[in-house]
Amino acid sequence: MSRIDETAEFIAVRIAVLTVSDTRSLAEDRSGDVLVGRIAEAGHVLADRKILPDERAEIAEQLRIWCDDPAIDVVISTGGTGLTGRDVTVEAHRDVYEKEIDAFGTVFTIVSMQKIGTSAVQSRATGGVRNGTYLFALPGSPGACKDAWDEILLRQLDFRHRPCNFVEILPRLDENQRRK
Repeated sequence: MSRIDETAEFIAVRIAVLTVSDTRSLAEDRSGDVLVGRIAEAGHVLADRKILPDERAEIAEQLRIWCDDPAIDVVISTGGTGLTGRDVTVEAHRDVYEKEIDAFGTVFTIVSMQKIGTSAVQSRATGGVRNGTYLFALPGSPGACKDAWDEILLRQLDFRHRPCNFVEILPRLDENQRRK
């Protein structure tokens, strides 16, 4: 069963937050604020924060920039994961991924089902890895950001979480590139 190993030392990770929206400014970014607050509360470091419009190429470029920055371990985006024509965040993430974390979307759907029932089917939350950096795309609602953080990311981004977590394998994510 899932647990926190209190004998292990906590390791803070550096997280960038990207809000994807054609209409929000930093002052109106409630979903980004939820993530920033939870990142700080958990003891992690906010490495950067931006808002970009729903433009696939711009989103993908920002994700690449952050993935190439050794001072960033994780990127979390919020917004643009729905089904409308302007929702292109998932496609931008997939343009960048080297590997997709398929179960992230599945687990997010399970968590969402408990909160919003069958409306969870409309989410396309996704996760992946590029250049030793984790990337997660969350829906744009504050509730979805709370659910993803509280039920998945809080534990998986805690080195003390057992039986396993994302942080313990972070140093090995790009081992294929180092062997060349």
